[in-house]
Amino acid sequence: MRGAQEHAFLVGVDFHKEYLREREPEEKSSAAKRSGAGGILPAGARAARDIASTVTAGKKHSEEDAVPFDADESLAELRELTVSAGAKIVGEMMQRRDRPEPATLIGKGKLEELSGAAKMADADVVIFDHELSPSQLRNLERELHCRVLDRTQLILDIFAKHARTREGQLQVELAQLEYLLPRLAGRGKEMSQLGGGIGTRGPGETQLETDRRKIYSRVRTVKKRLEEVRRIRAQQRNRRESIPVAVVALVGYTNAGKSTLFNTLTKAGVLESARMFATLDPTLRAVSLPSKRQVLLSDTVGFIRNLPHTLVSAFRATLEEVQRAALLLHVTDATSATAAEQMAQVEKVLRELESADKPRLHVMNKVDLLGKEQRQTLVDDDNTVHISAAKGINLEGLLETIDLRMQDDPIKTMKLRVPQSEGKVLSTLEAKSKIVNRKYVGGAVDMTVELPESLARRLEKFEK
Repeated sequence: MRGAQEHAFLVGVDFHKEYLREREPEEKSSAAKRSGAGGILPAGARAARDIASTVTAGKKHSEEDAVPFDADESLAELRELTVSAGAKIVGEMMQRRDRPEPATLIGKGKLEELSGAAKMADADVVIFDHELSPSQLRNLERELHCRVLDRTQLILDIFAKHARTREGQLQVELAQLEYLLPRLAGRGKEMSQLGGGIGTRGPGETQLETDRRKIYSRVRTVKKRLEEVRRIRAQQRNRRESIPVAVVALVGYTNAGKSTLFNTLTKAGVLESARMFATLDPTLRAVSLPSKRQVLLSDTVGFIRNLPHTLVSAFRATLEEVQRAALLLHVTDATSATAAEQMAQVEKVLRELESADKPRLHVMNKVDLLGKEQRQTLVDDDNTVHISAAKGINLEGLLETIDLRMQDDPIKTMKLRVPQSEGKVLSTLEAKSKIVNRKYVGGAVDMTVELPESLARRLEKFEK
């Protein structure tokens, strides 16, 4: 008897560059409509083959330097996604052709080969590294006699698996329902039953009827509940913003080490995992900078190549912290062979969130895994800092750079004379300012301090 773990057979696709070039204007136009701006986003760094030497040497990044994921790199990422979903990979296949077959994505001969290979491997599910149209999905399931998922469904399933809060669960359900709507025909039977594997979590588990009228009704209900979440979150944010504490948001590709960095800086205890999308629900914690200024650090969901638009839309409530942040920390795995492409994909999602113009600091993480010679070439500047969140390497440098980059509540130098009877004021200065020098004169303390402007305004009566 096989255990509960499902057997998955993966299928990669590699279409000719001419076809991809034909598709590019359409994809750019689609992205522009969603984001309200034209064009593709600036890439994050040089091509993947040169990423280790490039980012560690502190070179500047440009759009021309980045290259897209190739089919083999994309299939490798699909492996990680499949493992994160809890399945065992029992086989793989790559289809290379000029353009997709309209009916089944892959060619007839390759489909016959896939059918036999999946049967021999005793696969429960076949997962394609490409989005499938509703008709392709139906045709493939009919030919392969097993469940078929595309990359988007796999990502949605992982989100459903990792959602912990009610808000996260609602956001995932909304994305799944909107993805399901155009794919109802011919799939009513399997989707109306209890889900028992990858791609059936979420709506399947609640035995949702796939009747369009009922799906639309459920979508309206979920959207209404999410609006209530946004309203409550807005109230919380308004209360928070009444006190001048800036938000610094962590963004980056999934599994770049954002949660590890967040925990190291804040001791928050957020789940750290090598699995993709371990963090779905936003967490905010206070962090003290070297200047004694306080900022709120926000951990966010990881981004990924071709992040389903339904997820970007559904997770807007969660990602509002990105939109309102004073500074973005763009965390990248410096050891990844596809770091350049990953950085470009993060920039792409930021454009969809209308946050592409936000000030940002590139944080190259996991430098402890680089070779000794590579580590010796690391050069930090105002825009890039190299760290290891796991080993605590250069975190002081990171905090100092954040301090320099923060425009909110700027640091001011003041000369003060504070009576020693003002114990509360002296304690506040000790805790929230940098004391440059201090001298006791009679019953008062003369001091020169560097402190946030918001605190300086409260102490103007003690200024010399």
